[in-house]
Amino acid sequence: MSDSGVLRLVGTVLPAGEQQELHLSGGLVVDRPTAADVTTVHTGGWIVPGLVDAHCHIGLDQHGGVGEEIQEQQAIADREAGALLVRDAGSPVDTRWIDDRADLPKIIRAGRHIARSKRYIRNYGWEIEPDELVAYVEQEARRGDGWVKLVGDWIDRDAGDLTPCWPAEALNAAIARAHELGARVTAHVFGEHALPDLLAAGIDCLEHGTGIEPGLLSEMAERQVAVVPTLIQLENFPQYAEQAEAKFPVYSAHMRDLYERRLHRLRDAFEAGVPVYAGTDAGGVLGHGLVAQEVQALTEIGMSGEQALAAGSWAARAWLGAPSELRPGDPADLVVYDEDPRANPAVLTHPRLIALRGNVVFSR
Repeated sequence: MSDSGVLRLVGTVLPAGEQQELHLSGGLVVDRPTAADVTTVHTGGWIVPGLVDAHCHIGLDQHGGVGEEIQEQQAIADREAGALLVRDAGSPVDTRWIDDRADLPKIIRAGRHIARSKRYIRNYGWEIEPDELVAYVEQEARRGDGWVKLVGDWIDRDAGDLTPCWPAEALNAAIARAHELGARVTAHVFGEHALPDLLAAGIDCLEHGTGIEPGLLSEMAERQVAVVPTLIQLENFPQYAEQAEAKFPVYSAHMRDLYERRLHRLRDAFEAGVPVYAGTDAGGVLGHGLVAQEVQALTEIGMSGEQALAAGSWAARAWLGAPSELRPGDPADLVVYDEDPRANPAVLTHPRLIALRGNVVFSR
């Protein structure tokens, strides 16, 4: 559904929390027109800058890469949940065609996962050895949109547990090279043991972060190393532990321990001043369109409703370098809710209206 001319909405605009009129034209928020064909599309409610899924995998399912038809379905599911900006944290396929579709979310890509040989999910990432890491980081930095994704730890079948995938010297060189190329680096990391080397090498973000221990928090807060905990995904840890118990009992016990400590550790990180953002990890085990549930889950680690919403909207947008408020000249990407989502995060699962690039793409 789209509208021509200038569209007008009236409501309480967040994060300012003030009653405002918004005018949309040419894909942007614009100043109030003096004379134009203005159509009022909504009055009342709370208007929020488009939601952000900061850990998403458009183009991926549990078996590997998927074709354009499935990619489109995934992107539409995210859009209809209000996620109008996604950071794709690793995909083996080319999704650049989506950039030409004004009705699909904007994607900030991290290229393809870079994993250690035989130490990750088949068909997901490049599987390489440490002496190849710098070259692959260079490659994915150039292919992505300012991000590179490493797999920092995974089960080592010889050790029977999570172990770091990369030696420190390889990480140091690879992350330094990414920074030289203007890219930030994030890493999948479940456990404790890979974290010190990742942080020492200058990592910019951690995905999941269930192994973060108190001794790391001051450095992370000082450097503003972000965490995207993917809380909905963490609910699968008991299943992973059960599946591995017979063959890898140490790993199984470790995953259960990480699960039991997850909320406490992530709460400690948030309270220490570590930036935390909403990401679903959709596209592997999980389906798309879950950003509202992930924002709600952030309240389980001590975030207020407003802080959780910021982590899935304006604060996440600013972190990713996107306009974070609905000011004239900003992209007209927004979601309208009947109730204040800061006070009642559950309303996030029931958007009243979604506008993407100035067009109404959902209304009820």
